[in-house]
Amino acid sequence: MFLIPLSKPSIGTLEETRLLEVIRSNRLALGPLITEFEERMANVCSVRHAIAVSSGTAALHLILASLDLGPKDEVITTPYSFVASTNAILYTGAQPRFVDIDPFTFNLDPNLVKAAITPYSRALLAVDVFGLPANWPTLTALADNYNLKLIDDACEGLGARCLERPIGSWGTAAAFGFYPNKQITTGEGGCITTNDGALAARCRSMRNHGRGDDAVMEHVRLGYNYRMSELTAALGCAQLERLPELLSKRETIAHWYAEALSPLGDDIVLPPEMPDASRSWFVYVVRLRDHFAEDSRDQIIQYLQEMSIASAPYFPSIHLQPFYRQQFGFKPGDFPKSEAASARTLALPFFPDLTREQVVVVSNAIRSVLPKLSRRHTLASVAPSTSHL
Repeated sequence: MFLIPLSKPSIGTLEETRLLEVIRSNRLALGPLITEFEERMANVCSVRHAIAVSSGTAALHLILASLDLGPKDEVITTPYSFVASTNAILYTGAQPRFVDIDPFTFNLDPNLVKAAITPYSRALLAVDVFGLPANWPTLTALADNYNLKLIDDACEGLGARCLERPIGSWGTAAAFGFYPNKQITTGEGGCITTNDGALAARCRSMRNHGRGDDAVMEHVRLGYNYRMSELTAALGCAQLERLPELLSKRETIAHWYAEALSPLGDDIVLPPEMPDASRSWFVYVVRLRDHFAEDSRDQIIQYLQEMSIASAPYFPSIHLQPFYRQQFGFKPGDFPKSEAASARTLALPFFPDLTREQVVVVSNAIRSVLPKLSRRHTLASVAPSTSHL
C-alpha cells in the first residue's frame, strides 16, 4: 500500500445518494438512468447521440464493428497508447497500421499519416493521449481527402477542447472510458458519442445482443452484451454533475506540479501547453531528457516505490508488447519516437483529492533522485514544442 497512490476516484455523498436510489428502485438494468447519463454526455460533448456501454474498449469495438471492417482492411493508428486502442481493431478482423508520434505532444503525428495510407486503408483512429487533443483539424482534412472514417479514442480526454470544440464531437464517432483513474468514473463503463444517427442506432443494437429497435427477443445482427447497468449510470450521472469541479481540481494539481517541477527543466520535460487546444488532465506525465541513461526512468520508479510513492511507466509502445511482436513481427526501431517516449515517460500520482503537500513530497523525491542517475552526455536534450496544429 502506497502512502501516495497513483490514482484514486473522488466519490462523495452525491454518488452515494444516486446509487442508493437505484438500489431501492429494484430497476438495476435498462432503466431511466441510462437515458439520463446519455443525455448528459451528449450535452457535454455537443453531439446529437451518446450510447452508454460497459467500457471504453467496448465503445471502440462497437464503433469499429459498425464500419463492417474485414481482414484486408487497415486502420491507421498510434503505437503510443493503452493497448485497448489497437486491440479493438483486431476484434473486427482488420489490421492496425501504426504511424509514429509527435515526440512533444505524444499524439499521432499527422504529417506521417499520408505516407501510411494504402488502398486498404478504411479508417483513422487517433488518441487524445493523456487528455491532450490530437490534431483534429488536420486529421479531419486527411480523412475527408482520402475517404477514411475518423475515430477519436477520447478515453483520456473528457472535458478537453480543440479550437473551442469539445472532444467527443470530432470525427465519425468518439469513445470514452470511465475507469477509476479517469476524469469521471463509473467503476467500469464507457460511452460512444456521434452525430451519425445510423451509426448510433447500430451501436445501440450491437451493445444489446443485436436486438432490433422495438422487438424484445428479435436479433437482427451479431451483437454483444456491452450494456451499462443502472448502478453504473447512476454513478456516472453524479460524476457528470460534478465534472466542472473535478476538472478544476485536476487542473489546479497540474499547476502545483508545474510550479514545483519547473526548476528541474534541464532534466525533465513537463506536459506541454498548446494555445489551440485545452487539455483535460487525465494523468501527469513527465519525460526524462535524453542525457540520462536508458534505465533512468525505471530507477526513478524504484526510488519512489521505496518512498511509498506510486508511479508508472506511461505508456509502453503497443507494437513492442509480446503479443504484437509475436503476431506481427514488430521489433525495436520500427517506431523510434514512440519507443523513445515509452522509455522515458513517467506518470506521477494524480487525482482530484491529491494535496499540495503531497505534490511537494513527490516533487522533492524527484529532485533528490535526479542527481543519482547516470548520464549519457551524447544527445541534446529535448525541448518542448511550442506549436500543435
